Amino acid sequence: MTNPLLSDWTGRFALPPFAAIRDDDFAPAFDAALAEARANIAAIAGNAAAASFANTIEALELAEGALDRVGGVFFNLAGADSTPAREALQRDLAPKLSAFASEVTMNRPLFARIEALWQARDSLGLTPEQMRVLTLYRRMFVRAGAELHGAAADRLTAVKSRLAVLGTTFSQNLLAEERDWMMPLAEADLEGLPDFVVASAKAAAEERGLSGHVVTLNRSLIVPFLQFSPRRELRETAYAAWVARGANGNDHDNRDIAAEILRLRAERAQLLGYASFAAYKLEPEMAKTPGSVRDLLMRVWAPARARAGADAAVLTDLMHADGINGELEAWDWRYYAEKRRRAEHDLDEAALKPYLSLDAMIGAAFDVAGRLFGLEFTALEGPFSHPDVRGWEVTRKGRHMAVFLGDYFARGSKRSGAWCSAIRGQRKLGGEERPIVVNVCNFAKPSAGEPALLSYDDARTLFHEFGHALHQMLSDVTYGFISGTSVARDFVELPSQLYEHWLEVPEVLQTHARHTVTGAPMPQDMLERLLAAGTYDQGFATVEYLASALVDLAFHEGAAPADPMALQAQVLADLGMPKAIRMRHATPNFAHVFSGDGYSSGYYSYMWSEVMDADAFAAFEEAGDAFDPETAARLERFILSAGGSQEADALYTAFRGRMPGVEPLLKGRGLLEPA
Repeated sequence: MTNPLLSDWTGRFALPPFAAIRDDDFAPAFDAALAEARANIAAIAGNAAAASFANTIEALELAEGALDRVGGVFFNLAGADSTPAREALQRDLAPKLSAFASEVTMNRPLFARIEALWQARDSLGLTPEQMRVLTLYRRMFVRAGAELHGAAADRLTAVKSRLAVLGTTFSQNLLAEERDWMMPLAEADLEGLPDFVVASAKAAAEERGLSGHVVTLNRSLIVPFLQFSPRRELRETAYAAWVARGANGNDHDNRDIAAEILRLRAERAQLLGYASFAAYKLEPEMAKTPGSVRDLLMRVWAPARARAGADAAVLTDLMHADGINGELEAWDWRYYAEKRRRAEHDLDEAALKPYLSLDAMIGAAFDVAGRLFGLEFTALEGPFSHPDVRGWEVTRKGRHMAVFLGDYFARGSKRSGAWCSAIRGQRKLGGEERPIVVNVCNFAKPSAGEPALLSYDDARTLFHEFGHALHQMLSDVTYGFISGTSVARDFVELPSQLYEHWLEVPEVLQTHARHTVTGAPMPQDMLERLLAAGTYDQGFATVEYLASALVDLAFHEGAAPADPMALQAQVLADLGMPKAIRMRHATPNFAHVFSGDGYSSGYYSYMWSEVMDADAFAAFEEAGDAFDPETAARLERFILSAGGSQEADALYTAFRGRMPGVEPLLKGRGLLEPA
């Protein structure tokens, strides 16, 4: 039988034939795709004709088409719906794909052709986009070790292969820890929990084939449990399991893996001539140097820590009023912060959530995209990769722009967190290809027949990931190498974090936040209280984030630590980390940093981008309209459609006229002292 992964996808929008694909199809499909890619690379490198942009760079752009197609399906499935077979194949593929990548970047005849083009670049008559693509290809090859020889080149290949294996293992260990742990709740343990938390705990038990209720390590369940459960001993048990992921001394312990990853990253940087892995990693980013990252983070740390300290004193008083003596602990913070929020803002999440259904917030995100960019969304029938996945065609004035897939509910086979990926990216070379974009979240799944209700933080997550999706959907470049989110890591979060601002535009919630039972709009006083509480508990949120970002930087800024956990403890002690706040991601479960190189030495990038997103939304405010057409057109032209066609600071300056300072960020987080 023909392998469906390798045949032409002739269905509507050339979607993968999900219903026909079996796990057994992936290994032979990868083998065939790798063989085809190797043959294409060999033909490019061995071409007797002199190097040209068309026969070298454009040929490289198309050389791995089959591999991109197979990988686009497999890695989306592996992250969102793992099976033992998929996990085993992931472990097998990690060194194979790393070896192939090294073969390409260490191919001397191929690099010689790229270098010849680089040396002659001013005489080639290239368009600005082509010049940018040539520049990035050469930079990628050099940073991958193309200029190394002999033992150094061989060692770099081995290091990268081992890092690929370790990153996969780290991720799979974390998934296993999250999948295996649960805490059954007796009937008495449900006391004080809102209906939506009880329903989520029941649905979590049903997913595991159990009756009753359980708490799992899914963030959309454990966080509200910590917010609302009056049972302090249960909060402590749940919190301890959450922060101990990857550090339980079992077969899934990630501490030694993290240490080896850091050693190999330091060696990789040294082989390439850099003082540290952070220096290597940050060179192509907007920040450029570890020092500039640290400067930004520490400018925010002091006011955030001060705000968190003041908040801790208030929460401690609330705890003592409950008859609990002693110090506020990490498993107490969310519970008393929620009590304080209800008291000070008269904001009860249990009363709020019926107005924030998943369907309503999807509709809100679509409506904003329509008003800003003229996009329209039409539901599609599956089958898709999982029964929970929903699909839409995205059009503008009748033109097909993208297919958007939403996979919103938590399940044991899905890794934690939320992310945006693409099964197929946008490009024009070789024929117009429009993207297939996927948003993956981990919202608590309701019981059958019940609506899915989101917290306000969940709704922000949905808008955040949809902002990434827009970066893919609106991409309008010729070369896939620079399309969509193929930008500097500390720029990629700008579209996503900027899009969150529209959730705070009053008319968006006035239109879409409607009660799931009555259909009534959110009461005006509730809306005003919700928006007034926008900076509530930002001391806590900022401190837990900054602690993780500063530990990440410390891990990669100097020599690799012999004991990462000891360095983590030292960094936190030096910062004066508040006792009742922990890092958002402790080292053994810091998937951003250790499941791959993506955010390694780069977790700071959320805040770097936040400096820009606060300033970027101010452009709409200055225009007097959150949907100002002229500002939206500039945003699309210079940010969302441009991909990586220019350096990030040039793109931002083209949109805004200047680079921003840190003050809008501090204001947005409520960390500026009143004048």
